[in-house]
Amino acid sequence: MDIFKKCSEFTIAKQIQSMDLYPYFHTVESGQNPVVISEGKKMVMMGSNNYLGLATDQRLKNAAIFAVQKYGSGCVGSRFLNGTLDIHVRLERELAKFIGKPAVLVFTTGMQANLGAISSIVGKNDYVITDKFDHASIIDGCRLSYGKMVRFKHNDLADLEDVLKNLPEESGKLVVVDGVFSMEGDVAPLDRMVPLVHRYGGRIMVDDAHGIGVLGKNGRGTCDHYGVTDEVDLIMGTFSKSFAAIGGFIAGSDEIIHYIKHNGRALIFSAAPSPADAAAALKALEIIKKDSRRRHRLIGSARYMRDKLKKLGFDTGNSTTPIIPVVIGEDFDTFKMWRLLYDRGIFTTPVITPAVPPGRGLIRVSIMATHTKRHLDKACDAFYEAGCELGIIKKGAHRKKRGRIRKSWAAINKWMRYLWKSKPSKTQSS
Repeated sequence: MDIFKKCSEFTIAKQIQSMDLYPYFHTVESGQNPVVISEGKKMVMMGSNNYLGLATDQRLKNAAIFAVQKYGSGCVGSRFLNGTLDIHVRLERELAKFIGKPAVLVFTTGMQANLGAISSIVGKNDYVITDKFDHASIIDGCRLSYGKMVRFKHNDLADLEDVLKNLPEESGKLVVVDGVFSMEGDVAPLDRMVPLVHRYGGRIMVDDAHGIGVLGKNGRGTCDHYGVTDEVDLIMGTFSKSFAAIGGFIAGSDEIIHYIKHNGRALIFSAAPSPADAAAALKALEIIKKDSRRRHRLIGSARYMRDKLKKLGFDTGNSTTPIIPVVIGEDFDTFKMWRLLYDRGIFTTPVITPAVPPGRGLIRVSIMATHTKRHLDKACDAFYEAGCELGIIKKGAHRKKRGRIRKSWAAINKWMRYLWKSKPSKTQSS
């Protein structure tokens, strides 16, 4: 059989395109601001991971420009050979101090960080244990390793314990979980998970791509939020979310990072991060450490949006973070919801099987610190109209519940409380 036959038989995306419901690869012709230009139309951006709003910050732009002028446009080589710049080393040193680990290794992307770390650590007779909702980069890292992957039910500690106690006692065990789950926006219960894993002789790695910059003291992430940074063996992060650049990193002990540095194929055989990205990430880190107001605005805005969507009758799952899943149901209905929102000037991202379980298609809403109340209210109005049109929520809920939260000065005061007095806690970790 012709190996390319599968390509000609792949027709589902073209069918969705012919129905004008295709939600992917829509071009954006502006920076990742709260309002973007997409295909010539102004849109409220509710689908970006630009949580702190730094992607268009002039300070990051200036840092990137200076780095290009000094180092050039690229490193034209791997970190392993000629591509390690002094700016990479400085970034690693500053990240290690910020995260609270002895050493950090910077990769070119977050996905490569997971691929390189997991595939080099997990050997032939080892087990790697993953949450069923873990990110695809974790799963691919497990597949690249020579170990055996075992999965447990999402955030289910009883199921995790069943998995651990049934593995050979003498085998190596690495549990890998997301700190903040990228589709559902909920948080791994690390305060209870870490001691459980260690009780059975395992090690634990946390992918905190969506937690660093958002949770914990000064945005140090989910591990810091739960006070388990010292007990977690490896912490992975990215620069493509709160840091508004491209890249990824692994933080851990000196000896583990030294081992990955010399065995991680995704590092050794990839070109080093560009000078512009390294410089932008460094500047973002500096801002994150000094400016907690952005994070508090983000927390307040996320809570406001989540509460309002719930009052309209939408199912937002167990999210406590700036990632808010609006559950729609079947994949086709999810595409229709996306289209109705897009036509109303709201840029969102639909998530369907296999990224979520069958029948749990959702619209993934991402909040930015730079969103205003007007942006959020416009998005909620569009969700209400589209949800009513599809029959997902009942008509009239908007008017009944909207009146209680929009009372001139009372609404303004409430909004200010959300923005300036909201503090993350261990029970509400947004």
